[in-house]
Amino acid sequence: MLVKLERLKAKAASVRPDDRAQLRALLDDIGTLRDLLMRECTRIDGEINRATVRATAITAYGRNARSVRALRRGH
Repeated sequence: MLVKLERLKAKAASVRPDDRAQLRALLDDIGTLRDLLMRECTRIDGEINRATVRATAITAYGRNARSVRALRRGH
């Protein structure tokens, strides 16, 4: 995506302000890249949420295992 962004920056630098067709195409490309970035952000956010849930479950499992061992030892 960074390569696409660099290409868009280069393309934007070469577009003449009076060339409406190129400006429209550039805006369309920017919108497409923005949509792609938003989908990627959503995917990463989902992964972070799943990792957080897993970490919470692992922590709870560990606490439970410690308390069971303590009970068996008579503490």
